[in-house]
Amino acid sequence: MSNANGMNYAPQGKPRPVVTDGEFVFAAMALNHGHIYGMCNGLIEAGATLKWVYDPDPDKVRQFVETYPQAKVADSEQQILQDPEVALIAAAAIACDRGPLGVKAMEHGKDYFTDKTPFTTLEQLELAKRTATKTGRKYAVYYSERLHVESAVFAGQLIADGAIGRVVQVLGLGPHRLNAAQRPAWFFEKAKYGGILCDIGSHQIEQFLHFAGCTNAEVLHSKVANYNCKAYPELEDYGDATLVGDNGATNYFRVDWLTPDGLSTWGDGRTVILGTNGYIELRKYVDIARSSQGDHLYLVNGEGEAHMELAGKVGFPFFGELILDCINRTEKAMTQAHAFKAAELCLLAQAKAVKIE
Repeated sequence: MSNANGMNYAPQGKPRPVVTDGEFVFAAMALNHGHIYGMCNGLIEAGATLKWVYDPDPDKVRQFVETYPQAKVADSEQQILQDPEVALIAAAAIACDRGPLGVKAMEHGKDYFTDKTPFTTLEQLELAKRTATKTGRKYAVYYSERLHVESAVFAGQLIADGAIGRVVQVLGLGPHRLNAAQRPAWFFEKAKYGGILCDIGSHQIEQFLHFAGCTNAEVLHSKVANYNCKAYPELEDYGDATLVGDNGATNYFRVDWLTPDGLSTWGDGRTVILGTNGYIELRKYVDIARSSQGDHLYLVNGEGEAHMELAGKVGFPFFGELILDCINRTEKAMTQAHAFKAAELCLLAQAKAVKIE
């Protein structure tokens, strides 16, 4: 995920430690996506201690250590996997490698925190499920467009408080800027990135399940296309899908790599949540032509209309909750079933997608 200048999108919040220094130790590896910086920021702000970093690419490691000088450079994956002090491994591998790395981490007794999309095949998902059950380890997923966005965090709190009644529909828009020249080769190989609905669509499906309170859903229809990137024939630059949840709530989302150069940030991500007693709109990263600041929340219900500017005011509780879940073996940050169900549904949406020629 990149900003207007192509830099890695790594949200920073106010430190809210839930543990003391050295009480919860983690390591970073597989630095293939810039999301690793957001993942590490969130954990460190919540009090976690970053001990190790490993990647076979020395340039990636050098850049990482410039940001996190406290991290020691490991000689190999095994040095981290065999360190009994490391409780959690955070990784942002090439998408097709995330599932296998997670299985390896869990088999070595580590909890695992991966960038989205967590899998590119249903077979990877099933193996991770079996391994998590067998080992008792966690397979946590960085669904950043909800977990690391303050307006989305606050929307969840409003819904839980009954501000809009029962949620009946979630509309998600997830446009992204391509920045093709800055992307690695694997980004354009479908077997490696999984397809647009599997990749950035995973954010949208996860937030639908969360906001609507669904434990399962059916993919009714999905489609993908390559409208504007013919130089990269395996890239899908457009995708959308319609789902219905097990509680009757519905979902439509659209994702794309078509953000124009004139936008002041990497994408105009929006979410509209309709309830029986009101609705919420999130303008996550920009309020176009009005404010370059993100995290705008608009609320309409029986009490009236409200506009809230939430940047820097809410924080990111997921990371502290994840640390405490790893320590206490609880599921307050996100249940394992939820993380796996979101992954499953994005894989099913991708698999059944109509390809528009």
